[in-house]
Amino acid sequence: MTRRVALVTGGSRGIGAAIARRLAGDGLDVAITYVKAADRAAEVVKEIEAAGGRGLSLRAEAADAAALVEAVEHTAGELGRLDVLVSNAGIASPGPLDGVTLEEVDHTLAVHARAAFVLAQAAARHLREGGRIINIGSNLAEHVPHPGWTVYAMSKSALIGLTKGLARDLGPRGITVNLVHPGSTDTDMNPADSPWADAERELTALGRYCSPEDIAATVAHLAGEGGRNITGASFAVDAGVTA
Repeated sequence: MTRRVALVTGGSRGIGAAIARRLAGDGLDVAITYVKAADRAAEVVKEIEAAGGRGLSLRAEAADAAALVEAVEHTAGELGRLDVLVSNAGIASPGPLDGVTLEEVDHTLAVHARAAFVLAQAAARHLREGGRIINIGSNLAEHVPHPGWTVYAMSKSALIGLTKGLARDLGPRGITVNLVHPGSTDTDMNPADSPWADAERELTALGRYCSPEDIAATVAHLAGEGGRNITGASFAVDAGVTA
């Protein structure tokens, strides 16, 4: 049987790498994008291959629309098809409202919202019946407990409307589109032993951080047979911050 193929953006580390590993473990061939960490991307590809699949790493900056389209086309061409798109690449640069520049606003929106649209539009040309698009958002799209996150929250909340619109556009073709909102997750961008980690734990109902594998498990469910009748939906994996 031909293996399904996934493309995971920002797949060289953190949540993206965990998603790539989980999908490979579930029997998919997986392409990932990266920006700077070519060595870490190569390690993830080795793990994909160790799981029995084909792996592919592609350099693509999320703010570069042409590079994103090329990544989709390269994945479909090199691996023979495309069945699952996971738009995961992201940035975080919180700061006081009066210090935010328009350039920072435009860049954040490009990386989070425009990139997800560009990727979905390009992927839709390859996805067939049973295809999956999964956007990675943030629980800050629905609940902002601290100042300094306005632009980030705005960019992630845009994915809610994008996901619902795409679900309607692509539903007649049997393609599902969903959104996963991670909360505080133990990665190098937000380590569970950081000086601010205890304050973040206090916001949760469960009193703990999530792991990248927690997010990957929800993505895997949506990408698999269990997700075939779920579309246009948002899922918070945040230990209960938004409860």
